[in-house]
Amino acid sequence: MTMIQSPQSFVVSQECQKVAWQNGYRRALGEAGSWARYGSTTAKGTVWLAAAGHDGPWFLALDHLGIVEDLNLPETDVPGPGLVRYAFPNLTALYAVMPRVYQLGVTLPDGPLEEFREAVTNLPKSTEAERLIIQRVGQDIFRDRLMTYWQSRCPLTGITDPALLRASHIVAWKDCASDADRLDVHNGLLLSALWDAAFDRGLVTFDDDGHPQFSPKLSETARAELRWQSPIPLTDKHRARLAWHRTRGSYLRNRSRCADQG
Repeated sequence: MTMIQSPQSFVVSQECQKVAWQNGYRRALGEAGSWARYGSTTAKGTVWLAAAGHDGPWFLALDHLGIVEDLNLPETDVPGPGLVRYAFPNLTALYAVMPRVYQLGVTLPDGPLEEFREAVTNLPKSTEAERLIIQRVGQDIFRDRLMTYWQSRCPLTGITDPALLRASHIVAWKDCASDADRLDVHNGLLLSALWDAAFDRGLVTFDDDGHPQFSPKLSETARAELRWQSPIPLTDKHRARLAWHRTRGSYLRNRSRCADQG
């Protein structure tokens, strides 16, 4: 079994600090054995960092279950803090995963909801116009967090132009049971404008592997224009909501599978 350096050398300690600070975790929370712990004022959860030596391997421990589920990385059996631990052969590999850890810490469930509640606390809610303003505030927060979660890129087409990207609710805002459901990033896809229009109107949906499924009502010409490069990477939480989307209209029950990519 790989032994973690304990106590951390000056070089390892400094590298751990740089990894944390450069990726949004700037609150030093002390050490637990040979692990340095860091937190963030904007991301949920904390991270622990350690190494066997300055040449690696390097180790990351996490305590946020949502981040762990979304990362879906192979775990290491090295003992330590947190819910799970991961091993990386070098600093380059560790740096490659840390931005995603921070993005997930910012976007996963409680973050958007807390921001929304704070933003609308003092807003009036009596009239329909006032309720529409509150809905717009929530939708803006939802879009911002989806941009972070999907790394400002449509996962189907690779389009990164912000003006061409739309925050697509899987379960529609009006059909969600709570604000928590409305603002959950797992209830959204970041799609290019044409795909968003088709998805919103039920002319296309996605199977559990992220492949498009087209409604028979979609013309062959429109289907040909809906070009895509790769299926959408989905979590089980996305899949549960897409099951609702696939069955919400009778015109989707006789859907046909997209056979061609790109």
